[in-house]
Amino acid sequence: MFVSSIVTLMAGHLFKVSALATAVFASSGFYLYDRQLNLDDLTVIRFGRAAATTAIISFDYLTAFKHLEYGTEEYWALRSKVHLRSAERLRDLCCANRGTFIKVGQHLGALDYLLPEEYTSTLKVLHSRAPQSSMQEIQQVVREDLGKELSELFLSFEEKPHGAASLAQVHKALLHDGRTVAIKVQHPKVQSQSVKDIVMMEVLVKAVHWLCPEFAFMWLVDEAKKNMPLELDFLREGQNSEKVANMLAHFPFLKVPKIHWDLSTKRILTMEFAEGGQVNDREYMKKHGIDVNEISENLGKIYSEMIFVQGFVHCDPHPGNVLVRKCPTSKKTQITLLDHGLYQVLEPDFRLDYCRLWQALIRGDMSGVERYSRRLGAGDLFALFACVLTARSWTAVNAGISSVPVTHSEDVEIQTNAAQYLPQISELLNRVPRQMLLLLKTNDLLRGIETTLQTRASSSSFINMSRCCIRAMARHRRSKARSRSRRVQVTLAECVQLCGLSVYELLLWVKGCRLGTWLTALLTFLH
Repeated sequence: MFVSSIVTLMAGHLFKVSALATAVFASSGFYLYDRQLNLDDLTVIRFGRAAATTAIISFDYLTAFKHLEYGTEEYWALRSKVHLRSAERLRDLCCANRGTFIKVGQHLGALDYLLPEEYTSTLKVLHSRAPQSSMQEIQQVVREDLGKELSELFLSFEEKPHGAASLAQVHKALLHDGRTVAIKVQHPKVQSQSVKDIVMMEVLVKAVHWLCPEFAFMWLVDEAKKNMPLELDFLREGQNSEKVANMLAHFPFLKVPKIHWDLSTKRILTMEFAEGGQVNDREYMKKHGIDVNEISENLGKIYSEMIFVQGFVHCDPHPGNVLVRKCPTSKKTQITLLDHGLYQVLEPDFRLDYCRLWQALIRGDMSGVERYSRRLGAGDLFALFACVLTARSWTAVNAGISSVPVTHSEDVEIQTNAAQYLPQISELLNRVPRQMLLLLKTNDLLRGIETTLQTRASSSSFINMSRCCIRAMARHRRSKARSRSRRVQVTLAECVQLCGLSVYELLLWVKGCRLGTWLTALLTFLH
């Protein structure tokens, strides 16, 4: 009771301090107006707004459940309401402070199986609430970085953005040689505000952790610290896109837009314009005769190759960054991968343990699941880690995730558990290697696409994952082999395993087609 009173008092103090800061600087509005400064750009206003929101949310969680017994129906109903209004306050804060706040909010909104549903569904709207820079600001950035006016660089330039995101917006333009390009221009104030915003978040997250020790969200701040400078460097993004295009050149269905380096800087990226519909647009696919199963399978191949074999992973596959279309010349289905600012490089040892863990999960090898979960930092939370990683129940994990279909009731169970075990999930995310955090986000985004396409947990996805895991492990063993005979032995074992997978895939195809039905009926009759 004493601790609760102290915590409530501290939350009240934090609220008063933030309110005072906001009031003091708001009172100088006439001076700022004369200087033609925007209040929303002032760090102290942004901090006051963030501190006030943090204090209100903390106070709500600390006081709302005082008179309710834990675990009762009333408790869970009220907890859902508190989650929802807190998520709405957080969403409003992100929209008000923009930039880095929207980026972090979008990251949280992608964690469907890690955070309560009230948060993820509320924060998902931030993808459509991104700020837009004015045409004057866009012209200023182009003038500063490329040294010329838009009319000198482009034959035409569409003033209305083709798309707007938290850090930049994209315009469609026509070069003087007739080629159509997309120009990604960074919002002018994001660069200067991002460092201050991250420090601000770190202070507030530490304050919340001090008030409520069970809520440990430093992993979120650590990720923002590491990734934001990388995402704000568009030259690095261009290099990433070229690297992944070369790395996955053996996939004829993948397209990565080419970069125009002469029209690119750290704040401007000019690339080939990509046509197509978003990967979650089933109506677009139906209209253009695109097979959703083919798209889902090919997307799985791309990401299995990146994660298990190459260790260089595109970590922002939300639907706006993955386009699909029928190629006008070949008439074949094509996937276009956009926005290459955020990549995770996986250390070899981490990547191999991750391969072994997924192989154990697919087979239902529980001793392997525990062993490799522990090696990846989960410790005694290995069971929770397996459920978080796969978004499957512990029952499905025990049976082998490839042999148990996903059901709606299982999804509801997972999201309910995400709300109930939030402190344990926070602890787990602080334990695992930083490399794991972006992989978890990537997994959730890909699962979201599969759910929309209704191809989740298909046998083809597990076969593709297994195939890449086999190749990755064989390549590692060959690199460690000391003799030619040992390398040949490893290669033969790899071929046998891959052939076994291909035979299994063929059997599944035969079983699923009309010929398979006839053969089954004939064999039953003969028997």
